Amino acid sequence: MRPDSPRPTTSGPDSGPEPPFPIRLSGPVIKGFGRGSKELGIPTANIPADDENLSSILPADLNVGVYYGVVALDPATSTTTTNVAASSTAPRILPAVLSIGYNPFYRNERRSVEIHILPPLSSSPSGTTENPAADNPRDDSETTSAKVKFNKLPDFYGATLNLLMLGYIRPEYDYVSLEALVEDIRVDCEVARRSLMRSAYRVYLGEEEDSTGTEQEQEQIQREKAWLRRF
Repeated sequence: MRPDSPRPTTSGPDSGPEPPFPIRLSGPVIKGFGRGSKELGIPTANIPADDENLSSILPADLNVGVYYGVVALDPATSTTTTNVAASSTAPRILPAVLSIGYNPFYRNERRSVEIHILPPLSSSPSGTTENPAADNPRDDSETTSAKVKFNKLPDFYGATLNLLMLGYIRPEYDYVSLEALVEDIRVDCEVARRSLMRSAYRVYLGEEEDSTGTEQEQEQIQREKAWLRRF
């Protein structure tokens, strides 16, 4: 079960990703368990996660759990609108939060990689709360509760997705209710967003250049961004 202690607002050192990050994952977007949008209201992009393939890419000591990073979609295979898949010159890099594991709440028997693509850091964050009472001011019921609204993109099954994992947020937990799971995912989205807003991570989104790292570090960041956009 999830511990009751408060969650940190960011994850990973302020100086930037440290080993084993960044980690590259790539693959076509496939249909998952079908629960992300329907039951949780959290659209996810799933990529193949057969254990043999993942084991050859991921470090042996990498834990199952929740991570954050950045993604790019191949405009040639994506049916999303151009402002999501690409800019006028190159595939657009977007922030993301993802889980790698078995989701104890649903007792999954096979490992999955489920990616929730966040809106650009300059936009409203994913996982904001809406109060139904605001839309229905006559409803004075004490049972009316806030609804969490997550970022939603058009379906892009079959599109090639490149993912660069930049940091670890938390391990997998079981939950006493669906609402508790959704609330923790909401916090995951905010932790990922705040973590990526730091200058040493924001550079991977291509929104600004890194002027603080060494020449070697800056060259490595450029290589990672070039890989993200290479389809």
